[in-house]
Amino acid sequence: MAHLSTDPSRLDVDLIHAFLSERAYWAIGRTREVTERAIANSLCFGAYADDGAQVAFARVVTDRAVFAYLADVFVVEAVRGRGVGKALVAAILAHEDVRGLRRVVLVTDDAHELYARFGFTALAEAENWMNIRRST
Repeated sequence: MAHLSTDPSRLDVDLIHAFLSERAYWAIGRTREVTERAIANSLCFGAYADDGAQVAFARVVTDRAVFAYLADVFVVEAVRGRGVGKALVAAILAHEDVRGLRRVVLVTDDAHELYARFGFTALAEAENWMNIRRST
């Protein structure tokens, strides 16, 4: 089982940036500067193997009062299927800065089953939501 932490000093920014910019469909081509800024301005979660190597990552953009956006969730291929993703999402939702929030949202193309286990559903009032979507 992976060890979970919100300690920013433990984050392997090289791993995070490489995974996001090269393998994550939602972040292909993201610059290192953008990755670093996103990390610096988010509540970040890392999962670590017994040897200390980072094996998963997620970040939460939140006001810590009413709203959070769960983003950039990934588990490295070598440890997928071992419950790391489930443990990571459970830890995020249990974290003191997230657990009492009125709304936690995310966007996914392929992990609906994982998030549904934790109570996430499709937006009931999707027609009320708006966004600006840019290519960068």
